[in-house]
Amino acid sequence: MLDRLALVGSTGRGALEFQPDRSVVAQHEYADFEKLALEAERILDSEDYTGDGIEEFQNRGGSPGGARPKIFTRYGGKEWLVKFCAKRDSRRIGVEEYRYSLLAKECGIDMPETRLFEDRFFGVERFDRTPDGKLHVASMAGLIGADYRLPSIDYLHIFKVCAALTHNMAEMWKAYRLMVFNYLIDNKDDHAKNFSFIYRDNGWHLAPAYDLLPSDGINGFRTTSVNDSIEPSRKDLIAVALKVGLDKKDAEDIYENIADIVSKRGVPHRM
Repeated sequence: MLDRLALVGSTGRGALEFQPDRSVVAQHEYADFEKLALEAERILDSEDYTGDGIEEFQNRGGSPGGARPKIFTRYGGKEWLVKFCAKRDSRRIGVEEYRYSLLAKECGIDMPETRLFEDRFFGVERFDRTPDGKLHVASMAGLIGADYRLPSIDYLHIFKVCAALTHNMAEMWKAYRLMVFNYLIDNKDDHAKNFSFIYRDNGWHLAPAYDLLPSDGINGFRTTSVNDSIEPSRKDLIAVALKVGLDKKDAEDIYENIADIVSKRGVPHRM
């Protein structure tokens, strides 16, 4: 574990750094994404891989967590996280995630800048980096010690942490929009590590959204329950809104607005 932290060093998400720092920061503006994608496939397919792909991934961020191989890179003067296919992914997974990122923005979800590299690889700008330095980021899993590999939290927990950290109703509405969007697109992989809080402008805020894709979750059920239900309905989402002090009429209006946008874009969704 100490060796792994040393490899993270100063390149990890958020502002925390580990000493001794044995990380390698790639400053190149260019990455051969096609080559890295092929190397990722070889690494995932072989238990005794001996190529130089692992070193390349280490130099570009050590594939920072999650089910899909990822790297950090620089492009256009900004820092990006770029994803590659996992073994069971569709070849169009990058295109699909980009499509859903644009849909999320249209639905009023706070999202970082996203782009599709080489018309295939999904990239998202790092929201924990600014021209003035790094920003602290803490996930729900880290804040409350929740196991993100198993169903362990309800959206009520997210709202309670949001209220305690931010003291801001605008942030609560951001969390509500995200809950509604995840429900409508059938994103059941909404585990405790896929929600974070970021410290900026002298206060805590709900971090920009990420990992927004339809997903089967665990055995077809939601990873984060809604109103204590792993098979929730619209009523459960409104019930959560009321329990955390949000206005019922506004909550219903936002739900209908997001559902309308998702429907008009031809995305399979719940009602």
